Amino acid sequence: MEEYRTGFRFYPTEEELISFYLHNQLHGLKQDTIHRVIPVLHIFDTEPWNLPQLAGELCREDKEQWFFFAPMQEREARGGRPSRSMATGYWKATGSPSYVYSSDNKVIGVKKSMVFYVGKAPKGRKTQWKLNEYRAIELSPTNPNSSSSNISIPKLKREFTLCRVYVVSGTSRAFDRRPLEAVAVETTIQGGGRAASTGGQGGRCGDVSSSGIVAGDAGSSNRWETASSEEPMWDWDQLNWL
Repeated sequence: MEEYRTGFRFYPTEEELISFYLHNQLHGLKQDTIHRVIPVLHIFDTEPWNLPQLAGELCREDKEQWFFFAPMQEREARGGRPSRSMATGYWKATGSPSYVYSSDNKVIGVKKSMVFYVGKAPKGRKTQWKLNEYRAIELSPTNPNSSSSNISIPKLKREFTLCRVYVVSGTSRAFDRRPLEAVAVETTIQGGGRAASTGGQGGRCGDVSSSGIVAGDAGSSNRWETASSEEPMWDWDQLNWL
């Protein structure tokens, strides 16, 4: 196995996550190399605190964040809604989906954020575990017999999503440490707006243990654990315009 020097970090931008890693996974390219940092896993069948030990071999010891390719669920392939729940709790969407833009200002994907709750919906207890789910957008050519054959149709790819799982620590994470010029103004899709999310963000894989990370206490004063039953529930079906 190839050896990496001390201090190696997996530090991808959102643009790289979608344009390189997710696109290569969708097309079956560079699998052996990519899966060393982003393995394929049905993450919605596994409690978030068990995910760090299942991360890619080069990122397994990180305590900030972990990346996974999640294949399409069978029920989703049959036209149903994907399941985000398990015996101990469930993932709940928060906010609204946002576009991810390339460095040349082209829409390349959509990002959806979730928070893990312990217990049964809708009265679960909010934890510090969060997840960003990325889907790629690819341009498909129109019907060659069509008069507008020079126009490409954007299509949301569903075979795999790329998920970034992380723990809210109350301090600035490596993924958030980015130059001010890389931060784009974000607006929401809701109400017809668009959300710009640049590739200026980055993450890392370090050399610290993930053990001891547990769900937050219900009585905690931590602002990240304040649950709200009114958080909007978004589904990818609302993006059928793609």
